[in-house]
Amino acid sequence: MGKKTVEITDANFQDIINSDVPVLVDFWAEWCGPCLMLGPTVEELAEEVGEKAIIGKLNVDLNPNVTAQFGVRSIPTLLVFKGGQVINKQVGVVPKATLAKMLEV
Repeated sequence: MGKKTVEITDANFQDIINSDVPVLVDFWAEWCGPCLMLGPTVEELAEEVGEKAIIGKLNVDLNPNVTAQFGVRSIPTLLVFKGGQVINKQVGVVPKATLAKMLEV
């Protein structure tokens, strides 16, 4: 059994994205159908990458500051950070292989 996704919030966002490993942030909301479809894929990816990356979920309704900071208007939006900088972006539901490739793990 691998790692689970990390809950990312306005409060812990900076600490998490400044990690030594790539960080994938899934911007989502409970009312978003496509987000709920993508959720299990994100969870599976978290288990598969283990310590090579951090996979986190940020609820846009509960964390408006980070959501606004990155101009997230459509969800699900997935951003990959490395060294605190966005290195990849994907909007919409995509296969797990696409997410893994985004991480370059």
